Amino acid sequence: MRLIFFLLLLATPGFSQTLDDFIAIDQFGYREQAKKTAVISYDPGNNFQVINETSGAAVFSGTPVPFNSGETDAASGDEIWHFDFSSVTAPGRYYILDQTNNRRSFSFSIANNVYNDVLQGAVKMLYYQRAGTDKPAQYAGESWADGLNFSQDAQTRLFSAKDDASTEKDLKGGWFDAGDYNKYTKWTADYVETMLLTFEENPDAFTDDYGIPESGNGVPDILDEAKWGIEWLLKMQNADGSVLSVQGLGTGSPPSSVTRPNYYGPANATATFGAAKAFAIASRFFGARGETEYAEKLKTAAIKAWDWAVAYPDSIFHNSYDMDLAAGDQELGDEWDRVENYINAAFSLYEITGADSLLKIFENNLNPLPLYAWGNIMQQYRHAQHMLYMRYLDSPHGNASVKSNMRNKLEIAFAKTGDYLGAYQSDGYRSFIYAYQWGSNKVKTDYGLTFYKWNIVNPSADYKNIAEDYLHYIHGVNPLNTVYLSNMKSYGASKSLTSIYHTWFSEKSTKWSIATDQQPGPAPGYMPGGPNDSYGLDACCPSTCGSPANNARCSLVSIPQNQPPAKMYMDINHDWPINTWEISEPSNGYQLSYVRLLSKFVGNGGSSPVKKREVARPFKVVQSKDALQIFGTQALQVSIYKPNGKLLIREQSNSGTLNVNLRGIPSGIYMVQISNGSAKESRIISIFSP
Repeated sequence: MRLIFFLLLLATPGFSQTLDDFIAIDQFGYREQAKKTAVISYDPGNNFQVINETSGAAVFSGTPVPFNSGETDAASGDEIWHFDFSSVTAPGRYYILDQTNNRRSFSFSIANNVYNDVLQGAVKMLYYQRAGTDKPAQYAGESWADGLNFSQDAQTRLFSAKDDASTEKDLKGGWFDAGDYNKYTKWTADYVETMLLTFEENPDAFTDDYGIPESGNGVPDILDEAKWGIEWLLKMQNADGSVLSVQGLGTGSPPSSVTRPNYYGPANATATFGAAKAFAIASRFFGARGETEYAEKLKTAAIKAWDWAVAYPDSIFHNSYDMDLAAGDQELGDEWDRVENYINAAFSLYEITGADSLLKIFENNLNPLPLYAWGNIMQQYRHAQHMLYMRYLDSPHGNASVKSNMRNKLEIAFAKTGDYLGAYQSDGYRSFIYAYQWGSNKVKTDYGLTFYKWNIVNPSADYKNIAEDYLHYIHGVNPLNTVYLSNMKSYGASKSLTSIYHTWFSEKSTKWSIATDQQPGPAPGYMPGGPNDSYGLDACCPSTCGSPANNARCSLVSIPQNQPPAKMYMDINHDWPINTWEISEPSNGYQLSYVRLLSKFVGNGGSSPVKKREVARPFKVVQSKDALQIFGTQALQVSIYKPNGKLLIREQSNSGTLNVNLRGIPSGIYMVQISNGSAKESRIISIFSP
């Protein structure tokens, strides 16, 4: 599961260092003033350095500090050291060097906009998940282009009346929810809520250039994506206000190959309360942006949905085990889930109607909910409730006494021993969670967002740095030293996931199963569920899976077994009976939790201004509108990078001169690295495209 060592030949001839899989850093990089800590999981030397990759100079030296007095980290089973290099703040490309053992980390960037491109890639995952549309190369890229998928959604019939043409509805749109192609109403409503609240929390993080069909329309692309989900929810609403529960789609790779008819499930309270919430939040949000007609349409939809759900609160439809319509059963599992769904809708409608009766419903039903009562496994799945409390506390409305009581309970629970603030220091990879079970990567980002929210309450504490540590975990500071996002090499990651469990990118695909030098693999930016300490082969293994061929699959790969919980992951996408959906399946819910946390550390500002210095330069560089001319005395290599380290161009010449075409490169600031084997030089250039 882990690559122990492999060699990296540096630009200087004859010089090599061991690129180490046990020096974990954020492979995208760090903001300039952020806390920066490398995590080492071998017995290191005493002389660690931060090396400027361009100049080769050491810009900082120090000694790693043993974690927990040398005791083994419980979650990973590793003995760990920490190397703090927070004092390195100058923008550039760096790596960590263990000078004693000549072992080095992956490269990383330092820049205030280091996560901007990563956020774009993470949000664009939802474009690849769109149903009922084509994905031309112009937007999806040549590797993931696909024709129109699920045109048959325009004639979707009721699952219990498949032969009844009178039940047909046009339900095109929405998103594939996870690794399958099904579309779930309650969860889609949650995604719309998360996207709109995420934008409200930091609108400067989002731009209009993500490379989707709506890019360039003057609206940040995440809002265009949210509307894609809203429009499908509106199609799912019946004339009486009720909202259909689910739409089950067929399987096949790519999505355009699926021709099987699709079916929907009946309306239920879970879906209808969820949609009422999403419509209400969207009405408030787009109304504030001046889209009054759209806001009124959504307000009407929200009120109609609320009225129906209140009238039929016991309407239930289990789309999975009752009807086998769609795999993920979204019917709410316990009383707390149902209460949260109900009062979230009530509070959201109160925000657009001002009806005191709705606010009272919200406040009178808070006590049954576990107000941050952490300390058992289920509490780390209550994140939606926790964020609802925070939203209420941030609201100018509400009862002061109720708010004070809630805040006190939250503060006590947040600091209790054994979880969150009380347990953060006990994790060697600086990202404690209570348990590594299904969806642990989402839990990581949920914890990070919780710390960030408490940073707003108490900005003098270290909560913001702690929140960023959870982001670093996803970006490579984890026991596998792997970025938990698919196919992120073009975004600057040295080691990211090559496969995910997904119908489109399945193990059977010869094109999309695994990212290699010959195959594109899955689209970039998908975050899977992550390590799961209960993951294992299906119970039918090794000999009762129905046939010799099925039984043989049990030993197709050697999956992790009896490993420490944080290492119960493998970069594979195998189907039954290997059941890798338990670890490597993505979900729009996982994705948007990550996007919400990531966006807190992204802004439109760039790196600190570069000070000009008059120094002797080994190369002459002449920049025109369309080209970069480099003049030297021997063979040249020129590389152009975005500020986050993403390589755009690399060209070579044996003549001592090189002409690099800049046409087609978007406007922006770029780093140019020039080398001729004996000399190196870096320059910052600006490109202004027409």
